[in-house]
Amino acid sequence: MECTHHYAQFALHSARSQISERYVIRMGLVATMPTRWLRALRATFAVGLLAFSLNASFAQVTALTPKILEKELARQPTGQDAEMLAGSVRALFGKSITTGAMRKQDGLTLAFAIEAARVTSSDRIRVSFSDGHPDLPLNRIGGSGIYAAVVTMPDFAAGRWSIMLGNEIAAGGDYELYKVDPASLPRTDVPHGKLAQQSKFRSSVFPFTERDWWIYVPAQYKADQPACVMVFQDGGAYIGSVPTVVDNLIAAGEMPVTVCIFIQPGNLLPGGTPQGNNQRSFEYDTVSDQYARFLLEEILPEVEKTVKLKHDAASRAIAGLSSGASCAFTVAWYKPDQFSKVLSWIGSYTDLAAGKTGIEGAHNYPFLIRRADKKPIRVFLQDGDHDLDNPYGNWPLANQQMAAALKFKGYDYEFVYGHGGHSGVMGTAYLPVSLRWLWRDYKP
Repeated sequence: MECTHHYAQFALHSARSQISERYVIRMGLVATMPTRWLRALRATFAVGLLAFSLNASFAQVTALTPKILEKELARQPTGQDAEMLAGSVRALFGKSITTGAMRKQDGLTLAFAIEAARVTSSDRIRVSFSDGHPDLPLNRIGGSGIYAAVVTMPDFAAGRWSIMLGNEIAAGGDYELYKVDPASLPRTDVPHGKLAQQSKFRSSVFPFTERDWWIYVPAQYKADQPACVMVFQDGGAYIGSVPTVVDNLIAAGEMPVTVCIFIQPGNLLPGGTPQGNNQRSFEYDTVSDQYARFLLEEILPEVEKTVKLKHDAASRAIAGLSSGASCAFTVAWYKPDQFSKVLSWIGSYTDLAAGKTGIEGAHNYPFLIRRADKKPIRVFLQDGDHDLDNPYGNWPLANQQMAAALKFKGYDYEFVYGHGGHSGVMGTAYLPVSLRWLWRDYKP
């Protein structure tokens, strides 16, 4: 295999440039070679490379993905083709292939592989799924010890997979799958904004804390035209995904020019007094106006030292996951004249911040919504039926209660409910959908 890999690299080089003796030496083929031999060898390998490419073999030429692997397995390769494919599968899965502890994903397509050298003919190697999807047989690649298969699952599929060697579970893990919105993918034909990490921020609202934070400014921002603003709690988790989606949606005219602020919860410094379950919970789960004041009195004025922002509620949105989601709702609930749009992923509308009475948490919101006057805010809620259930509350039930209360009171809301757990998988997949919905009728 190593020799084949060298030949493939040598052939690629031969097809593009003159072959030098130094290159031949580096490839480890021969120490010296006459020029006439080099010409003949170059021609031989160029022809070989053409046949190699037409045969759709790998040998480091094609980057293997689950969908490409599916096509290659359908060819049922044999001999050298099978060995090269097996090598590419090893490269794709890495060390995990010996345990089968991982699977590879491409949208709704899943690839599974395991290297099982000691398999008897009576063993049935397959992948089983907890959601009732039919078992997926893993097929051996040529004479190697690698068994692989690819399957495309339905949208919203979620559950647990297990690689079975006979009746023994060799490996397993969770899956949660959603269609890929094109706006989630990087594009080269749209303007890209700039993301900049800021100096650590020390707060007066939350004394003896400091935190990391970032500001994203879209390419379309103009200094003489104040921009909309959207704040993300636990912001470090979103700096790799949100800017791409915002770039694409702004370019498509599906959301306005929006500056995004990504903020981490504070870290308590020496001399500070611990409060709540931890500093993050104290900031996010407390049902009060403290976090709204932190944004309005400290963060937004700091941002406006470098970019101009709009100040009306319709031009401001706030987002978060878990406790960050209940925090986002709390900000809009206490300051609806400042923030009108809420994006809530797997919101912790539970009794995490019990307070002195033991019942002061965000679990009260469904009842507060029903009894209070309707407020001018819109809410996008997301959760899954495998979310948490613990002494603080039942997250799926809590989010359903929120949706029911918002519906009862006539709020502008959207609730997407899948089969996932307490993770950001569905929220990330639905980010383009949720942002389009939140900003759908925005008028500058």
